[in-house]
Formats: sequence, structure tokens, C-alpha cells
Amino acid sequence: MTEEEIRTIFNRQRAFFSSGKTLDLDFRREALRKLKTALTAAEEEIISALGKDLRKPLLESYSMELGIAVQEIDFALKNLRKWARPQKVKSPLLLFPAKSAVLAEPYGLSLIISPWNYPFQLTFCPLVSAIAAGNCCIVKPSEYAGASEQVIKTVIARAFDSSYIAVVEGDAGTGAFLLEQDFDKIFFTGSPAVGRIVMEKAARNLASVTLELGGKSPCIVDREVNPELTARRILFGKLVNTGQTCIAPDYLIVHREIKESLYAALGKGLRDFFGENPQNSPDLGRIINKRHFDRLKGYLSQGRIILGGGSDEKELYLEPTVIEVADLEAPLMREEIFGPVLPVVPYTGLEEIEGIIARNPNPLALYLFTRNKETARTLTARIPFGGGCVNDTLFQAANQHLPFGGRGGSGSGSYHGRYGFEAFSHKKALVRNRFGFDLSLKYPPYQDRHKYLRKYLIR
Repeated sequence: MTEEEIRTIFNRQRAFFSSGKTLDLDFRREALRKLKTALTAAEEEIISALGKDLRKPLLESYSMELGIAVQEIDFALKNLRKWARPQKVKSPLLLFPAKSAVLAEPYGLSLIISPWNYPFQLTFCPLVSAIAAGNCCIVKPSEYAGASEQVIKTVIARAFDSSYIAVVEGDAGTGAFLLEQDFDKIFFTGSPAVGRIVMEKAARNLASVTLELGGKSPCIVDREVNPELTARRILFGKLVNTGQTCIAPDYLIVHREIKESLYAALGKGLRDFFGENPQNSPDLGRIINKRHFDRLKGYLSQGRIILGGGSDEKELYLEPTVIEVADLEAPLMREEIFGPVLPVVPYTGLEEIEGIIARNPNPLALYLFTRNKETARTLTARIPFGGGCVNDTLFQAANQHLPFGGRGGSGSGSYHGRYGFEAFSHKKALVRNRFGFDLSLKYPPYQDRHKYLRKYLIR
């Protein structure tokens, strides 16, 4: 798509938003229903595209891509009228007899830049929020998941006119050009490095920004755990989408007393999940491209391999690998892994844990396995992180009643459910007064009223 074509779409959307049509809740609800119809009609195309791009297992394609997007639509349809209703708030006595409320107002033109790892979930879930809040939207999917990009374009074109919702295809140059436009809201999912660029570009137009980034999400394993169940839950969280998940456990911090038992349980869990030869398993996907494959393979020499270590460049296959690490300055422990490589850092005392995590602060997720409630309370209170689980992984992102987002290097802002509606809405404060009673004390001449006002305000 040329720059002139992009400008034309942008200007048409600006005109459409100015018409006020998206302010109508019935219009928004109908748009959500159209999106659901288009998504479900494209079920086979979506599954096929995910197979081509990532060799994603069928269950993951349904549960973590198409299914999540449809559930987000249903949740918005069920709750939209409640979310959009003015929120009444209390008013101080000085405002009597006025009433106060907070109104949800759409930002206007929004830009959604989505990644390749969950191309449908991470495109359509924020799009649902944008539509529910009353915005027009341009969507820029990742070019790295080319088959999925084409299906996203088809689904949106079937449901909407481009003057309302449009897809713009292209590479990083196209993304950079889009960021030069005067959007009211930008929603970006991707790496912290690109997130910084997005924030810098958005600042020029003072656009509202939500950043869903990543980072090194730690998983702490206390000595008081069930090794077998802990291992299965860790492997599930780590190996869904072949580890290419922003909230996957990035590395383990394991108590030395349980380390060997956990290694044995991880080995058994891998065999139970994928058989003796994981490469032949239909339930393990592939790395997105050779650049990421080479990066991940380079990590294997940076510690002592406990499990796995195999690879097949032709298939972009990397065997699930557990690797014990001694050097915390190694790239393996400084960079987000985003793949099926699981470093392990042993620890002895709780006081070590915060220091290890502080080397990569503000992770998007934190996971803790322990039977000790005091340990859980202490660590979840003291360690800054976006969201997480105690004695499980990933499921903080599966609850539509919870916000999903990071802090610092892992992101800014949150979404899912009502939090997504709020991410794409400006909260407008409104005080409604009436004719009749009027508090004359607020008008000049003030004389010595300050004496009485001071007693009221400063007590």
C-alpha cells in the first residue's frame, strides 16, 4: 500500500468519526456482531494460516487464537452498555446541589500494531476494545506471519468498510509512516526496543499510547512444592506456541534442595507431552523464522544442558531445552528468550531472589510455586511485575475480569474486558448544576470569608 493510499484511508476515517456514527452503542454492538460473523466464517482459513506460519497445534489455534477473540467479542456485547454508562461519583458539599459523573468518550482514530506470535488474538482482542469504545481503527499486522496477515485483511474487509476499520499491510517502513500520522490512540504489541520508538513517535502528536511489551518473566520454585505437578504447569506455560509467548516463564529460579527432583520431573513431563522424539509430535510448533532460530540456538552454549538441546534448521525445529546457568551476565540471562529454551538459576535463600530478578526489572509476568502462603505474600508484594500466578502459569491472561499489561520495560497500560474499553476511552469529568439555589459565598466581594473557609478546608 502506498503512502498516498494510507493518507486517503486516514482522512476517510477522520471524516467518518466526525460524523458521530460510532457514538451510537447500537452501531458498536452491530459492528461487534459483524466481526464475530466474519471471524467464525473464516475458521478454516485461520487454522490453515496458523499452520503455515507457526505450525501451531489445532488446540492452541482454537483456544488461544480464534476462541479468545470470539470470547472477547461476546464479553463486550454482554457488558458494553454497562461500561458506557456514565459513572456517578460523589460531589463535595461546596458543589451542592450539583451532580458529578465520569463519561467514557472514544479517542477517535486508533492505530493497532500487532505481532506475529499470536496474530489473531493480539490483533482482534484490542480491535474489539477499540470498536466497543467507539473508535475508528487502522490495523497493521506483522508481516512475519504472512499467511495470517492475509486472513486478517480478508476478515476485516468482509466485515467493515475501510472508512471505519482498515488493514494496512507492509514492513517496518510502513509502520514508521503510520506512526507519523496524527492518531488519537496507538496500541502496540511487540518488543521493548520497538516500543520505545513507538512512544517517541507518539509523543510528537501527543497521542495516547498503550504498550504491551515483554521482558524476562521469572518463575520461582520453592522447595515446598509437588515437583511433578509443578513441572507440568511450567512446561505448559513455557511450551505453548513453542515458547513464543510474551508471558511464558522466561527462566526458573529453583531452590537447590529440589533442583534435581524438578529436573527429573521436567524430563518426565516432556516425554508425557511430546513422546520420545518431540520433533514428531503434532503438539509442538516451530520457530517463526531462521533469524529467531539462529538466535535461540546460540543460547545453547551458554550453560550446562540438562534436557534437550537438539535442533533441525531445515524445519526450524528446536527441541525443548532445560539449561542450568552460572553466568547471569550471559545473553541467555539478559535477553528475552521467546522460544523453547528454559534457563535455570539455583538459589539457597529467599534474599537471593529479588537480586536475581532486579537484573531484569519489571517483568511482564511472575510465577511462583510454593506451599508457603507467607512466602507467596512477601514475594508478590515486594517484586514489581505486570501480572502473574501462584502455583500456575499463564492463566492471569485468561480472566477477562483482570487487567493484562506490564510496567516499565514490559509495557504501559492494560486491556482485556472492561480494561480494554477504558484503554480506548477518554474519561471525561462532568459536573451538572441547575438553576435555582446558588451558593453566594463563592462570589466577590470576598471580604473576610476566607477565615470561615479556612476553618472548613484546613482542619
